[in-house]
Amino acid sequence: MIQKLFLISAFICVFSLDSNSQEALKYQLPPQDIIRIVDAPITPVVSVSPDKSNIVIIERPSIITISELSAEELRIGGLRINPLNSGPSRQTYNKGYKVMNIDGTNAREIAGLPEDPQLGSPEWSPDGKKFAFTNTKQSDIELWVCDIMSLKAWKIASHINMVFGSSVSWLPDNKSLIYSVTDPEKGTRPERNPVPEGPVVQENLGKQGQAATYQDLLKDPVDESIFEFFAKSQLMLWDGLNNNRTGKTGMITEVTPSPDGNYLLVTVISRPFSYIVPYYNFPTSTQIWDIKGNVVRTLLEEPLIENEPRGYDMVLPGPRFYSWRSDEPATVYWVEALDDGDYKKEMKYHDQVYILRSPFTGSPVRFIATEMRFNGITWGKEDFALITEGLSKTRMRMISSFNPADPQNTKKKIQEYNSDDGYNNPGRFMTEPNSWGRNVLLFADKGKSLFLTGNGASPEGDRPFIDKYSITENKTTRLWRSEAPYFETVSSWLDYSKGLVLTSRQSITDVPNYFIRNLKNRKLTQIIKFENPYPQLAGVQKELVKYKRNDSLDLSFTLYLPAGFTRGKDKPLPTLLWAYPREYNDPAAAGQVSGSPYTFTRISPSSALVYVTQGYAILMDAAFPIVGTGGREPNDTFVEQLVANAEAAINKAVMMGVTDPGRVAVSGHSYGAFMTSNLLAHSRLFAAGIAESGAYNRTLTPFGFQNERRTYWEAPDVYNRMSPFMNADKVKDPVLLIHGIADNNSGTFPIQSERFYSALKGFGATVRLVMLPNESHGYAARESVLHKHWEVLNWMNRYVRDKK
Repeated sequence: MIQKLFLISAFICVFSLDSNSQEALKYQLPPQDIIRIVDAPITPVVSVSPDKSNIVIIERPSIITISELSAEELRIGGLRINPLNSGPSRQTYNKGYKVMNIDGTNAREIAGLPEDPQLGSPEWSPDGKKFAFTNTKQSDIELWVCDIMSLKAWKIASHINMVFGSSVSWLPDNKSLIYSVTDPEKGTRPERNPVPEGPVVQENLGKQGQAATYQDLLKDPVDESIFEFFAKSQLMLWDGLNNNRTGKTGMITEVTPSPDGNYLLVTVISRPFSYIVPYYNFPTSTQIWDIKGNVVRTLLEEPLIENEPRGYDMVLPGPRFYSWRSDEPATVYWVEALDDGDYKKEMKYHDQVYILRSPFTGSPVRFIATEMRFNGITWGKEDFALITEGLSKTRMRMISSFNPADPQNTKKKIQEYNSDDGYNNPGRFMTEPNSWGRNVLLFADKGKSLFLTGNGASPEGDRPFIDKYSITENKTTRLWRSEAPYFETVSSWLDYSKGLVLTSRQSITDVPNYFIRNLKNRKLTQIIKFENPYPQLAGVQKELVKYKRNDSLDLSFTLYLPAGFTRGKDKPLPTLLWAYPREYNDPAAAGQVSGSPYTFTRISPSSALVYVTQGYAILMDAAFPIVGTGGREPNDTFVEQLVANAEAAINKAVMMGVTDPGRVAVSGHSYGAFMTSNLLAHSRLFAAGIAESGAYNRTLTPFGFQNERRTYWEAPDVYNRMSPFMNADKVKDPVLLIHGIADNNSGTFPIQSERFYSALKGFGATVRLVMLPNESHGYAARESVLHKHWEVLNWMNRYVRDKK
């Protein structure tokens, strides 16, 4: 069967080369209404100081240009690196900070900020008196500090190494910082000889090695040398005045200070590298250092991992998830599988948590065990903490309280729910930073109560809430819930004794803004007023629409209609359905409403919502559940459920009088593109489709994809039926394929679109392939985004709007 498929692919590629259908095309512009949306100013975000006295308003830049996106980039070891400054490539930076009091008064500027800044996010000191931030230059990344009292900023270091992300952490003395710089003795970058010295060889000697499909991997020994050149770093300690080296150089991927600031939890990778998995699967050493850089104890030496567990709730044997306890000065904890990583083994407890206290000379102590897979601990105080466990197969989650002094004997279940069941999700327990700057549970009533907050999913849409939880009674009391016609979310408690909470509030017509809400007297005070970036969208109509599938499953979409459209008076509109499938194991959870009908219409530059300005009705985020019941996997009936979801959405929109059933397009991104192509292959419901950055041949992801845990060889019929490439001969309606040439998302290699285009062309389909230079999985550059909109709008106008 596999040989036959490869022969078909080769045949298609050969005969499709006979015709020259390439098009020399420069970047095009869509209508002005869409350009104004793409160029709209980005609303600032805020960062609240740990002491809840100040807010930093973070000003964000507009969309980047193709010139910025086209800067030199190394794609290596699963990373994308800017080789000029040893930082991540494709980053969007902030352009400024302003400070104001927590009540919105006393807005003030910061003196000494860098010129032409490209700023990272603020990293607050535990006491909230300072924050650190990075400034990225063309050939350097600098580390800066801002003092809130003096409103002055100054540079403290250069050559910050951010190859593995942010490496800056405050110590609890509120004056010292740990950070990484590039290896001071790294020398010159290794150069690739254009004349090879020999072949590149990989070998496997009978050992099983199943891994997902990854991009940007190492390819040869030269890549290995280049990767090591950029990955090596030196830890530094800034004590408020001077910078001093800490420890030896190495390929340090992660550093976390202990809460008391006396130790560091350090992860270092080493050779041998791999050409089939990213850097985080390379051999790893997890160590505890003292603050001077001396290795106190090596906790784990983990070898190269090329065989990844693929089944439900399967994990690697041995220790995992090393972290510091937030409520003790220097105690490290981790978890180990008691079932050797195989959850199918029959046993009461499957995971065991261990702890090791400073000075880390003794043996690890068994702490607490879980019946399901360990998901984490939220620390509180010396006699109270919460542990979360769960299963990916059943989606069940369980939260238990326990006394850390006697954890196993005091473990008590307080919550159990299906993570897909938003209506019955009790919310998450709220935390606050302690004196060390580590998040711990937020207690009230002298330690007898906690607080919960969550999305508050309901049949009317999301209604965020705050609940008070009584520890002794194991009961919750509702303190507040978002009320229509607003959508209001909780940002932070400011003073729970006074009932003061910081919220973000919005409506269909009101841009999100920040308020202080008093839960005791219900008073609401606006502290920040951001302006509407889309005044031209004021007349766009928005509505949450609910309906049923042919098997009575509840579904919904958010309907957007052009300004001025009158239902029942105007003719039905050409329509775009935008969706993304999700797998469920419970029909009741699959049919739940998500999102809110009262959110402000915030349109990201690449969003399909822009087409509402061009006379299209948009069925946005239409529910496309794929449900597994009766012991069957969801994907066993993937195609049938896709078609049923689409039919239900179209029928509802037609019944409402907003959609012309003969003029409907379908579109989606990534797995939504996969959905789009499957709908065109297995139905004639749509006049056309637009598929962005999808995967279409599942034999190219043979060890699983999305939530499919079976391999191709275990479920070949499922893989083949779900692959639009295998069903290219059935596609009879026009399809526009768009893909970033530099897509690095696992599974969605650009070749997926190229081969699908060849197959469709070979069978005479109406198809267009648009490859966007230098774009990754999502599209970032202004020129790319505007051209994409030009392509999509032309495609829909030709094959949907003007369809006879």
